[in-house]
Amino acid sequence: MEEERVTLDLLKKKMDVFAKERDWEKFHSPRNLLLALIGEVGELSEIFQWRGEVPKGLPDWKEEDKTHLGEELSDVLLYLIRLSDICGVDLGKAALRKIELNALKYPVNLSKGSSNKYTDNINTSSNSSSINGAE
Repeated sequence: MEEERVTLDLLKKKMDVFAKERDWEKFHSPRNLLLALIGEVGELSEIFQWRGEVPKGLPDWKEEDKTHLGEELSDVLLYLIRLSDICGVDLGKAALRKIELNALKYPVNLSKGSSNKYTDNINTSSNSSSINGAE
């Protein structure tokens, strides 16, 4: 049997069915979902709270810690998907648009290897233009 492909739309539908089966739709206002999402982000943060910097791939973590991390990441994702659905936002399209906007705010030639905010890049760009005589 082939494994079902996981998409945002599939998760949105499953969350909708889950809420309807339990008659929880009445509780799923944008405000309530946002507050639940924030709570889950807090639980996710607790996992990392006293670990210092953690290397990519979490090589020193126990398997049960990684499983717990996956559960908390999933809680955050599922609340975010449910919130976007209730608000009528196509999360996939919004995310793709945001990536495009970020590419404009952070052009490679000004951002590569830098953690500066885009406003710092604008100041750097305009200063270098003035220095070079271009305005």
